[in-house]
Amino acid sequence: MSMLAYDGTAMLGRQLLRMRNNPGLLILTQVMPVSMLLFFGYVFGSALAVPGEAYRSFLVPGLLVATASGGIMTGMFQAAGDTHRGVTDRFRTLPMSRAAVPLGQAAADLVATAAGTVPFLLVGLAVGWRVEGSPLAALGAFALLMLFRFACTWAGIYLGLLTRNEEAAGQLGGATFLLPLLSSAYIPTSGLPGWLRTLAEWNPISAAATALRDLFGNAPVPDGAAWPVAHPVAGSLLWCAVLLGVFVPLAVRQYAHGER
Repeated sequence: MSMLAYDGTAMLGRQLLRMRNNPGLLILTQVMPVSMLLFFGYVFGSALAVPGEAYRSFLVPGLLVATASGGIMTGMFQAAGDTHRGVTDRFRTLPMSRAAVPLGQAAADLVATAAGTVPFLLVGLAVGWRVEGSPLAALGAFALLMLFRFACTWAGIYLGLLTRNEEAAGQLGGATFLLPLLSSAYIPTSGLPGWLRTLAEWNPISAAATALRDLFGNAPVPDGAAWPVAHPVAGSLLWCAVLLGVFVPLAVRQYAHGER
């Protein structure tokens, strides 16, 4: 464990340095959620049953979770890029823990996400979003958001190591934009047809978005929802446990064995 902690910290430093030297992706990942908040909040908000500030209060937690699910895409790009350029193969020859490289990447992404959440929340406050719940519940919401991002990043790392190619990762990453659309991140699921509502409510993004709204005090838990949304905090934690339980071992194994 001490070897993993030492090697993982070294890889964390390497990833943070890499992000500092290539700030374009960080800037894009921070600007996009703010742009979507302003566009969705002021354009779509006027056409929905919860217009204006009420919709923007509904939207902010959903966008936070939708952005967190983007860890799949960023994890894929970084892992596939390192593999394609041979960096992963060179790391594999070093006497270090096999989990250190993916762990360092996931941890660095978590640090960058936590920092990037601050300007988004400031814009949210500027457009009318408020924390209506207790400070302790708000801290719990932030912790849950970071856990969800961490779990999604591990899924992306595994897929990136599997594809081994930035172009393939880009094509696959484009498909991840559909995940927030088929959820309650942007709109309530209560108005969807029965089968589509069920599909959306079993989307992990819906459970996490509902949990954040509940903890922030922005919107009540919807009636008649599927279990993960009817019990959003428990459902989110369960989804995170499933994602981590599946993709952490797969990513470490894929890193260790490479093309074999």
